[in-house]
Amino acid sequence: MKESPADYPSYAQLLRREGRLAGTSWELFPEKDRGTPSFITPEAVLAAKECIRTGTVFGLDYAADDFDPGMSLKRGAPRHIIYSAHPAHRDDYLDGYYLQGSTQIDGLRHRRADDVGFYNGTPDHLVCEGTPELGIQEWAEQPIVGRAVLVDLEGYRAAQGFPIDHPAGEPLGLGLIQAAIEAQSLEIRPGDILLLHTGWCEWFLGLPLEEKREVRSSRKATGVEQSGEFVAWAWDNRLALLAADNFAFECLPAVPGSPFLESAPNDNGMMHQQLLAKLGMPLGELWRLGPLARHMRTTGAWEAFVSVKPLNIVGGTGSPANATALT
Repeated sequence: MKESPADYPSYAQLLRREGRLAGTSWELFPEKDRGTPSFITPEAVLAAKECIRTGTVFGLDYAADDFDPGMSLKRGAPRHIIYSAHPAHRDDYLDGYYLQGSTQIDGLRHRRADDVGFYNGTPDHLVCEGTPELGIQEWAEQPIVGRAVLVDLEGYRAAQGFPIDHPAGEPLGLGLIQAAIEAQSLEIRPGDILLLHTGWCEWFLGLPLEEKREVRSSRKATGVEQSGEFVAWAWDNRLALLAADNFAFECLPAVPGSPFLESAPNDNGMMHQQLLAKLGMPLGELWRLGPLARHMRTTGAWEAFVSVKPLNIVGGTGSPANATALT
């Protein structure tokens, strides 16, 4: 019998776990490699169908080559090759396809915690090609499906008269997220998929080529501000997945006051290690949320039935999100 989200300890209680388990959800979930998508119960999936009111469907993925160039210094756009064996035949493949080059979901292999290792204490030597531990196939074989809530940070800040400062790579704090949730009269429920609409992707993709390169060189990108309060809030609300329409979900670079500067030196104080390697909470990045947000503004309903179906690649560290929203 699966546990309900209410059965799990609070974040404060997680911090009091002993040794390497401190601040982690390791060994708590019945399906050990699934992480926080375990918060989505069958009852929550059934309840999520009530989010479908207009019968409108949105694909939440950008094209595989939209971010060319993107913010990543290593990931390039794939080359699409079509070939034929005879005049009546066509086949194709992608060359140089980075699985996290466009709209993506980060798997639990994507980050190792500098201080305690991979999720659930998975040995480093098992995180390689050909092994299944912590692989993205976990969420492909049993997709992440349920209620999503969209927090319209772009719309909220615009209504306040001071739009989000994307050229500066503005950090977006928990207080802003909570204020937008209150303004939208949103109720966060256990097992929810959290969608943060910042407007960054549409802003970036609308820039001329040379300006995109300048933004990439600046290493500045809008995102969630690193804080222990945000990590605690995400866990205590039993969120299944965090996704946003920006480069790294978090702001880049990490804020100077990040509490993770010492525990995550290889990530320069980013929260990825806390969320992925310690809590088992997947992250979605570069999601296409603009059309969905504009639709929701017209309906006044900020929830949707969302399905996330990564590619079934055994041992994958991440994948295109293949996310669909129904409202």
